[in-house]
Amino acid sequence: MTAQHKVVSHDEWIEARKRLLAKEKEFTRARDVLSQQRRDLPWERVEKTYVFEGAGGQETLADLFAGKSQLIVYHFMFDPAWDAGCKSCSFWADNFDGIDVHLAHRDVSFIAISRAPYGKLAAYKRRMGWRFKWMSSFENDFNYDYHVSFTAEEVAKGAIVQPTKSMAIELACHNIQVNAIAPGWIETDMTAVVRSSPMNDAILARTPANRWGKSEEIIGAAMFLASRGADFVTGVTLSVDGSYSIF
Repeated sequence: MTAQHKVVSHDEWIEARKRLLAKEKEFTRARDVLSQQRRDLPWERVEKTYVFEGAGGQETLADLFAGKSQLIVYHFMFDPAWDAGCKSCSFWADNFDGIDVHLAHRDVSFIAISRAPYGKLAAYKRRMGWRFKWMSSFENDFNYDYHVSFTAEEVAKGAIVQPTKSMAIELACHNIQVNAIAPGWIETDMTAVVRSSPMNDAILARTPANRWGKSEEIIGAAMFLASRGADFVTGVTLSVDGSYSIF
């Protein structure tokens, strides 16, 4: 790769650098304009009450401001079924301790919020030796309302439904079928923590079948789509969720 890169004299490099510098300055000025437009966006009133769990117990969204006029929330990816946080988020979190002092001088409060129950966050925090404030949104809809976490039906609609339809249309002329299965809440070892939490009641209340699905029911759906009985079925996303996604 080095052998293929252009090598020039010092004066030629200076001229090339100046040309690039002019483009960099143009980009910086354009970014400054865009940043100002972002700051000028209207604010949205938060009408919903969100209660988070942390080291000091429960706190509302208003509490997290801690008397400051601004609040920075870092979305730390930590699924309720995981025992460790996202490795990329962990990389950035290694630099969080200490910045709260500087932000406080600028009237800014800083916290991290994750979907996992607080017990898991606290254990991982001890393991990593962190001190920054970290709250759990496990028992509220904060992550979903601000579109950093997605329900099963949202994932099905966006990441499964459209690609399935597109591929089905493209491959139909080759006699190839493309279908998908969109599971709802299924009883597995990974969902055990959710079934034993207060969230379980909310899930059952929204599921007309009033129960969790079983893994063999996913297998049954897959066997049907793979059978000769489904030879004329293509572009379909089959929901196996007890009608959870209807609502």
